[in-house]
Amino acid sequence: MFDGAVRINAEGMLHKDLNILLRQTMLDRQPEKIVINNVYGQRYIGTNLKQAIKVEIFGTPGNDLGAFMDGPVIHVYGNAQDGSGNTMNNGEIIVHGNAGDIAGFAARGGEIYVKGNVGYRVGIHMKEYEDKKPTLVIGGTAQDFLGEYMAGGTLIVLGLNLAENERHKANFIGTGMHGGVIYMRGRVADHQLGKEVSQLEMDESDASAIKKYIGKFAQYFDYDADEILSREFIKLLPLSHRPYGRLYAY
Repeated sequence: MFDGAVRINAEGMLHKDLNILLRQTMLDRQPEKIVINNVYGQRYIGTNLKQAIKVEIFGTPGNDLGAFMDGPVIHVYGNAQDGSGNTMNNGEIIVHGNAGDIAGFAARGGEIYVKGNVGYRVGIHMKEYEDKKPTLVIGGTAQDFLGEYMAGGTLIVLGLNLAENERHKANFIGTGMHGGVIYMRGRVADHQLGKEVSQLEMDESDASAIKKYIGKFAQYFDYDADEILSREFIKLLPLSHRPYGRLYAY
């Protein structure tokens, strides 16, 4: 059935050629949606795009998917490699699989949703800028250094693939964190946390804050939002906004 989308076959294309074609297609035809098939590791797809357009990717995009982007909605029907949403400013990235390391690196706006697991140092250097607050929702679990040096925004880790009493496996969570908040569904032990964060119970305002994003996650990946929210969450906040101030200044 014809849905009005423009389709690109990326099989055998170099990443530079694919990105030139993507931009030229947007400028010349101004479609509402572009579908890219047969993606096999091409990097920088969607980098610095500013138009409000939907992009559907079938395959495995390479590093820095959606870097610096400011408006598009990108669906990945597969896994994504490292650096998804690098320094993104606005828009959404929805990964219907797993994502690699440093997803959301230095993001200052927009939303990232990952159905499965993510790699190391996810959310590193996330920050807030004026009214922009980036949000990253992970359906599975994460590797070490989650939220490292995080300066703003929201990380939500749902642990949907963990058993009822199984802890998240990441260590050094929130190391160097000095802003933002991390919500984790399930359990972590104190020794898994960086010394810069404290573990707190959620209150009503926290539950209200994450409900919107978990609702969107459930809609994208066909989950029951109420069932996800029915399990206990913990909240991680930084102990200081200047954890290393004494190392670099008087």
